[in-house]
Amino acid sequence: MTSPQYPLGESAYSTIQSASGRKLADINMEAVSVGSLSSADLQIKAETLRAQADVARHAGYAQLAENLIRAAELTVVPNEELLRMYETLRPGRATYAEMIAMAERLEQTYTAPECAKMVREAAQVYLSRGLVRKNDVAA
Repeated sequence: MTSPQYPLGESAYSTIQSASGRKLADINMEAVSVGSLSSADLQIKAETLRAQADVARHAGYAQLAENLIRAAELTVVPNEELLRMYETLRPGRATYAEMIAMAERLEQTYTAPECAKMVREAAQVYLSRGLVRKNDVAA
């Protein structure tokens, strides 16, 4: 998608695809009524999130663009793993070392460097504010 315009659902309607590769135009009530949609048909593709990030960045919304880039990185992480990560990031649930291990997993296993960076930053903040699990030994 070159020079994306907001909203993508209108400006890039013919090129947007779901995670399964199904075109946006083919995700409709008819497909629902005949039961031909899968869960992957309803999941956003990383490229679409990156295009939305480009739109946000060009409009001056840098933080929104960064969030969308992180979301794009997370599209390859299995849902069960995402839920474990979410639980781990709750205050008092993980040690500093466990949070750093999560960041390493994000970077090495899922090629998610921006998410890994954010988890490392969170680990430092949690450590400084006493929000890590209490049996933690600081690095």
